Amino acid sequence: MPRWRLRLVPREESFFELFVRQAMNIEVSAQILYDLISEFTDVPARALRLRDLEHEGDEITHEVMRRLNTVFVTPLDHEDIHRLTSTLDDVLDHIEAAADLFVLHKIEVPLPEMKAQADVLVRATRTVREALEILPKYSKLTPYWVEVNRLENEGDRVYRQAVADLFDGDYRTLDVLKWKDIIDELEAATDKLEDASDLLEAIALKHA
Repeated sequence: MPRWRLRLVPREESFFELFVRQAMNIEVSAQILYDLISEFTDVPARALRLRDLEHEGDEITHEVMRRLNTVFVTPLDHEDIHRLTSTLDDVLDHIEAAADLFVLHKIEVPLPEMKAQADVLVRATRTVREALEILPKYSKLTPYWVEVNRLENEGDRVYRQAVADLFDGDYRTLDVLKWKDIIDELEAATDKLEDASDLLEAIALKHA
């Protein structure tokens, strides 16, 4: 038997490595957004850094799609890889959009709930990254998607309170609209993380 083996396709781990790279990118982005909101200094510079990270995320997404179109055998179904990649990319888009809106809307003071939303987001990104790092150990994923679901519920409560405070408070209508744009983006980022977690759950069930 020959000592060598012809490698017909790239090793399967390449997709998993790209998922982890994207998850790390998202986690870093979420932390920068949290720092932006909690410290509220160097806002334009931090927003610009998040734009750069979003572009890096786009490059990772494009690389996954390129490999998906060229590799014959993949570790997951093509559709699952595509959906997971797109969902992770959406998370970055919402994080970058939230930061950009602070600049575009010339926000002077963030709402207290925004910091709470960003905190939930950081914890959810960390959990998703940890889940992706253990792929393809599908049987060990359950605690991760349970935690992401719990965090998304926590984020929902913070979001509803933020909206209630906006409309009950003594704020100018224009300020309410500006702030709501941002809390909507923060909520959407957390929702997309739960979508990614749900996809991991579905993938794990397929491979059980």
